[in-house]
This record gives sequence, C-alpha cells and structure tokens, in this order.
Amino acid sequence: MALPDSSAGSLADSHPLRPSAGRERSDRALGSRQLAAMLPDLAGARPAYRHVAQAIGALILDGRIALHVRLPAERELATALDASRATVTAVYDLLREQGFARSRQGAGTWTDLPEGRSPRRVTRLLGPEDTVIDLARAAPGLPGQALTDALAHIAPQLAEHAHTPGYHPYGLPELRAAIAERFTRRGLATVPEQILVTSGAQHALTLAMGLLCRPGDRVMTENPSYPNALEAMRRAGLRTVPVPVTDTGWDIEVIESTLRQAVPRLAYLIPDFHNPTGCLMPRQQRVRLLRAAQSSGTWLVVDETLADLALDVPRPEPLASHATPGGAGQVITIGSMSKTHWAGLRIGWLRAPARLVTELAGQRVATDMGGSVLDQLLALTLLAQAGELLPNRLDQLREQRAALAAALAEHLPQWSRQLPPGGLSLWVDLGEPIASALAERALDYGVRIEGGAYFATDPGIFEQRLRIPYTLPPDTLREAVRRMARALADGPALASAARRSHWVA
Repeated sequence: MALPDSSAGSLADSHPLRPSAGRERSDRALGSRQLAAMLPDLAGARPAYRHVAQAIGALILDGRIALHVRLPAERELATALDASRATVTAVYDLLREQGFARSRQGAGTWTDLPEGRSPRRVTRLLGPEDTVIDLARAAPGLPGQALTDALAHIAPQLAEHAHTPGYHPYGLPELRAAIAERFTRRGLATVPEQILVTSGAQHALTLAMGLLCRPGDRVMTENPSYPNALEAMRRAGLRTVPVPVTDTGWDIEVIESTLRQAVPRLAYLIPDFHNPTGCLMPRQQRVRLLRAAQSSGTWLVVDETLADLALDVPRPEPLASHATPGGAGQVITIGSMSKTHWAGLRIGWLRAPARLVTELAGQRVATDMGGSVLDQLLALTLLAQAGELLPNRLDQLREQRAALAAALAEHLPQWSRQLPPGGLSLWVDLGEPIASALAERALDYGVRIEGGAYFATDPGIFEQRLRIPYTLPPDTLREAVRRMARALADGPALASAARRSHWVA
C-alpha cells in the first residue's frame, strides 16, 4: 500500500480535530461489501479509480460515510468491487491526495475531511445565494410583526429574570406548564413534571438516544425518514432497522413483525404528516403500534413536530393518548416550534414519564446547562397566541401547496404526487432514478433541492423521488418549478450529472 511520507503523516495525526496517533477506534470500520454497495457501477467508467474516489469523497461530504472510520483493506475492496488491487490502490492514493483519507503504518486507511471543506449537512443549513430558490429546507419563517410584538411583550419579564442565575435545565417552569396544558387540551393528560424543554426536537431525540441506547443497539425507523434523525443514529453507532412508508402510508403488519423479531431498543416514528411523505397514521394503526411496542419492550420516540400543520383534516391527537393503561410508560413524544413558528427560536420539548425526564435533565446538564431564557419567554408568548397565529399559517400553507401542485401539473405533468393532508412538502415521483442528478443540475438553474436518497436509511434508493416543500410564496414556487422543468429539459447535461451523482447523493 502506498503511504504518504512520514512528515505528512505526522502533521495529519497532530491535527486538533483528528484522533491522535494510535488512538483510532478499532470498532469504527467500514466493511468492503458495505462500501461496495454504496458505490456506482464501474462498467464504462474511465478512469475507474477516479470515478470511485470521487464517489467515496462525495459520500464522506454527505455524511453517509462517517469521519475517522477505517476503510476496507485494498485486497478486500478489490474483491468486493470485482476490480484489480492496483485500481483500489489508486483510489486510496487519490483520496489521500485530496484530503479524504489518511494512512498510518499498522493502522490502515481512515476517512478524513479535506482542509477548508464542510460536510454537506452543514452547508445545507447555510443560506443560498440571493438568486437561488431554496427548496432544500422545509422551514417557514415567522411574520416580523409577530416577533416584534412578542419581544416587546416579554421585555419586563426578561428584566425580572435577569436578577436570577438563569439556569433552567428542565426549562422555564411557566413554559413547561404551558406545554403540559397543550398536551392535555389535545387529549393526553400531562403535568409539568413530564415535560423537558430542549433546544429543538433534534436535541430531544439525541438526549433520548443517549440515555436509552448504547452503540450497536437496534433502532426501528421509517424509510424514508427525517435525515438529521438518521444521521444522529449513525453517529451514535446504532443499527437502524427500517420499515417502509409508501404513498399509502405504513404497513402495520410489517411494523408489528419487525418489533417482534428484531426487538429494537428504540423506535423513531413520525406518524403525523410524515416527513417526507406527508402521510397521517390512522388511529387503528396507532393502537396496534403501541400494543406491539409494549409487547417487545421497545421505547417509542414519536416526533410530533408537524402535528399542528393539519391542512385538510382535524389536528391528530397525540399518539400516546391511544395507549392502554400503563402502555404510555415507554413513549417519548417530542415536538418543537420550528415548523409551526420559526426554527430560529430553537425551542423544542419532550414529554415522558416524570422519572425519565429527571434522568434526561441530568444527562442534559453534562453538555448544556439549560436553554436561553429569552427564547423560552418568546416561546411562551407565541404559544399563548397560537389561536391567532396558527390559522393564518395554515391558510398560507394551503395556498402555497395549491400553487405548487398547479405549477407541477402545468410544467411537469409526467411527475406524480399525492396531496398530503398536512405538513410542509410534497413527495414527488419523477418516474425515473434521476433525482440526485436533477438536484445537482437544478442548482445551475437557481434551485436548491434535495433528492430522495437524502431521506433514505440506505444509499441507492428513492432516486426517483424529490421532496418539494411548499414553504415559500406562491410566485416563488411557480418560478422554482419552471426552472426545474428547464433543468430537466437539458437532457445531455442531466445525463452527465446522473453519471456523476448516481448512488452518491
């Protein structure tokens, strides 16, 4: 195996963000078959080594291959790819040259991040250029006047809190009480002691997994699902056990069978206007899910961040409200204000048995002493005004959804989709596996969007799908569809992009 010179190697090993020499974790390794399954077909690729290196680099940037994990031995990967060892040697040489890998005698070759590059999961959260229409994020904004009025309202309260230490690891007592009352009004009797205020729903999920799971534990999750939740599971070393969600929703018999046979430690589900499909789980399936999870001893983490965004149906009751007596003891319900109000608030919560909330708060203190008092006071005020703000938000979403559906029917009639009863996006079927290539090409036309593979538990699937949010004004959505139609019409360029991005995004 070709190795970089010793001076380059020692510099790499001393990088402050990299494991020190001899400190790599031997359990963080990528199998040859696993890596081969992520890579494109080598048939017709010239030169093959550059094709494979480019794909591996893209997978590292995309987070589908973690940083600081050991890559397969050259001979093993060559066998899995049905390629020569010289080809794989050239792949690893190029990865090291580009900064995507480093090698150390006796330890093998490890993934790395090139100097100055950021993972796409970070760049996806950055604002696009002014000329780019951003459809990569399904996150609505908050009306400026509502925020201004709320800030003015909380000013005296904030002044009072300024005389206190300001640490609230459980959350502000008055906000915990308001969230508990919100659950009670929706049909799930709740007291403040069952509420933990977090820095968003993702924080709540991470806390729950950190307390309840250990590396190697099985976690049942939907496929497709929320990408950041899937990434959190990968980083925690958990083994995902996927169950499908199709245009018609969940197959409850598959879920019951999975819970019975895999006995996962935890299950993460989005039953209310599922992200990205928009499906709503029927009541009878919720009852059966709760019963099956109770039988298998599986903790249910129910993501309700979209539950309030009911556009064509009544707002669903909390899933935990359908549990039999004692059956809700292993249900953690998480939510946030990111989808109903504004993600910039970073206010989320979880509802769980009071004893578990106490344990989670203790775990939270190790990394986060408590949330911003200012943000929590704002959240308290905005939740109190939900009766005025939310109906306007829902009317706006209905108008935007209709505009997006009409534009797709006019400019891209060959694409199929179902109108979801709530939520923030359409899950569009392109009819052919070009989603990643189209997303890459659309950026040249001023549209930033995610291909379906981004929402998959495993690479290489949902390449025929796009998630298209309807969180932008109608005119902007119509223009975005026109631009995507022009990108799709650019056949040769799209075919070229497809060859570059297939199995990678």
